[in-house]
Amino acid sequence: MLNKWEGIVLRSIPYGETHKIVTLFTKEAGKLTAMARGAKKPASRLAAITQTFTHGSFLIRTGRGMGTLDQGEQIDSMRHIREDLEATAYASYIVELIDRLTEDNKQGHGLYGLLYDALHAINEQYDPEAISLFVEWKMLPVAGIHPILHQCANCGAAEGEFAFSFKEIGFLCHRCFHMDRYLVRLSPTQLKLIRTFYTVPISSIGNLTLKMTTKQFMKKIVRTIYDEQVGLRLKSRSFLDQLESTPELLPKKEKPVVEGD
Repeated sequence: MLNKWEGIVLRSIPYGETHKIVTLFTKEAGKLTAMARGAKKPASRLAAITQTFTHGSFLIRTGRGMGTLDQGEQIDSMRHIREDLEATAYASYIVELIDRLTEDNKQGHGLYGLLYDALHAINEQYDPEAISLFVEWKMLPVAGIHPILHQCANCGAAEGEFAFSFKEIGFLCHRCFHMDRYLVRLSPTQLKLIRTFYTVPISSIGNLTLKMTTKQFMKKIVRTIYDEQVGLRLKSRSFLDQLESTPELLPKKEKPVVEGD
């Protein structure tokens, strides 16, 4: 069967001397893998369309086993992501996270939109670190983690002072702080940001600017959840950790004005 699907390239690996195996996340059919014959040849019509991050329209022949990519038309090459080291690093983390947490031939409600919004926001030069945080928080349910963020995980209270509990995987109000001796106290702004990261679509955010300390705080919480509850180890995260610990590797950019914390 021949299908025309819109999608984004998550991964492209060499196969033999001239072919590629391409993993796509499509709008219509979810994640799938297809053989792109001859795509390693520079003159191939499939060479450009099979590059990681590419957003395009793909003509895929499916049947038993792996599909075959017959044709493709580029919608957006994600040029900024390809040319900017920081953008490449965070985009690579996002696509690997989504790739590792999803199965082939399963659509996944809202995942294509999340991937689309995240990569296009980075390509439009929004803060790639902040965008990756949105994706990390929103992918928790896909990893089987459903944090309780709308009320106290113990008593159900919706008002009061709150902290984050890794034991309860969610918020505890001040009446229940005794439930977890290692909880992390939250300011009202931090509380609001966590809820925003988890529930608000990236397309609705606008150009959100955050202080470095705020991003580090939010990252520490969500990555601790992944480390302790999911046990996910990503190659792209190791590179990100190196990049974040040695910011001098990145070219200097004009810093946006921070609107608040």
